[in-house]
Amino acid sequence: MRRPLGAWLWRICIRAGRNIRPSPASYNRDLKKGFALLTIPKHIDALLFDLGGVLIDVDFNRAFENWSLASGIDATLLRSRFKVDDAYHRHERAEISAEQYFAALRNSLGINIDDALFERGWNAILGAEIVSTTRLLPGLLQQRPLYLFSNSNRTHHVRWERAYAGMLANFAEVFVSSEIGLRKPDAEAFLHVASAAGLDPRHILFFDDTMENVDGAKAVGMMAVHVTGTDSIIDAIRSADS
Repeated sequence: MRRPLGAWLWRICIRAGRNIRPSPASYNRDLKKGFALLTIPKHIDALLFDLGGVLIDVDFNRAFENWSLASGIDATLLRSRFKVDDAYHRHERAEISAEQYFAALRNSLGINIDDALFERGWNAILGAEIVSTTRLLPGLLQQRPLYLFSNSNRTHHVRWERAYAGMLANFAEVFVSSEIGLRKPDAEAFLHVASAAGLDPRHILFFDDTMENVDGAKAVGMMAVHVTGTDSIIDAIRSADS
């Protein structure tokens, strides 16, 4: 995994004039497209983003459709059988392998397909960038370091790290549950991210599309926003000073 700049080094490089940020030309092109600069309030030291549902589209229905075609079992039935269970959580913390998780899915979904077909459907969950949001990142990066924290298994991590490399370059550091062995919404996970970034949780503004994770971040003192679309991110930044 890429190990980008931490918050302290980000500040040093900015002071030294080192070009770690998007070029003014590319930033200005985005401004001309209508993405007005958002001013981050002074009490916020960094922004922390979730990935799926905030920066990229995720849809489990694409997995069920893939597995339905492979198994001959109706996608609606597969959807009803699928659970975010203990095996799912352990897979995201890398406590079990993809092969072990797919074996658990064979049992819970009642289908007998090989690992390659499971993986094809699993990766189909990941969709396109949410461009209306990702185009905000260069302007935000002009002001504060950005961080990302994703509950993500290794199979998905390998996939999205390549697929969205350009967008991910905006982040000072990317935290992944399957690398740190911790997942949202656990307090230990949020405290680990804050400590590794060298930040006080109280000065981090966190964005996630899952209310449980928002509540978990708030429990450790972070400012946290439930994301329902790009407008909710813009509104949260604009109102953070009020």
